[in-house]
Amino acid sequence: MTALAKTSPLDDVAVRVEPTSGWPSLGLRELWRYRELFYFLTWRDIKVRYKQTVLGAAWALVQPLAAMVIFTIFFGRLAQIPSENVPYSVFAFAGLTLWLFFATGVTQAANSLVAGAHLVTKVYFPRLLMPASAVLAGAIDLVLASGLLIGLALVLGVTPPAQLPLAPLFVLLAFATALGIGLWLAALNVQYRDVRHVVPFLTQFWLFATPVAYPSSLLDEPWRTIYGVNPMAGAVEGFRWATLGTPAPPGGMIALSVAVAGALLVSGAFYFRRMEKAFADLI
Repeated sequence: MTALAKTSPLDDVAVRVEPTSGWPSLGLRELWRYRELFYFLTWRDIKVRYKQTVLGAAWALVQPLAAMVIFTIFFGRLAQIPSENVPYSVFAFAGLTLWLFFATGVTQAANSLVAGAHLVTKVYFPRLLMPASAVLAGAIDLVLASGLLIGLALVLGVTPPAQLPLAPLFVLLAFATALGIGLWLAALNVQYRDVRHVVPFLTQFWLFATPVAYPSSLLDEPWRTIYGVNPMAGAVEGFRWATLGTPAPPGGMIALSVAVAGALLVSGAFYFRRMEKAFADLI
């Protein structure tokens, strides 16, 4: 059984959609043709996130601020965790800013296909756009929280370092990690609905396995470099270095984090594409 679908409202070219066997290609050209749909899906996710909320986009600031206060009291004051020569509050806030972008992206991407079942079962488009747009939608929260981070740092006497323009590179590392994990979980969630119950436990565990509340410098080498097998370790430490001027993380840690994030993204994309042909039937 085959079906015809338009590649875009602006194109008069039809494509034939039919089952595939084996490991399909990623279809990067097809993704580019649907770039306008990707924009609208992202914008839809942004609007839905703040629809009928009292604080609206202010939630992007309330969440990291509340977590920062708790971390500062329990880890900064009571546990006396070192903070790399910057006030602990801004140290924790920098880590939380990037972490919440990652955790929210993973959660939203994992549920994107099930939440958008009405689209998956009725309209053809590259399904990979749904988890990708869910992760990208969190960029608005990240931008708002990053602005507050810089303001908080200035108030506490921390001058933005010269390497501040490199911060987007570590945001990109966090995005790749979130999308890679999100693609795996989104595909699995279609087949096994209890995956959505696993995601909160996964993100809570991952939080404490990532140097958000503490610096990775507490580890000696070679364990600090090996810590980079958690790609969010390299992302958070690099982001903190770029925004606050804390000591630079080891190059080996960053390289390992980039390699693992790339492996997660590529493997997640291929697995997602392999399972894509069954989404409409399973969902």
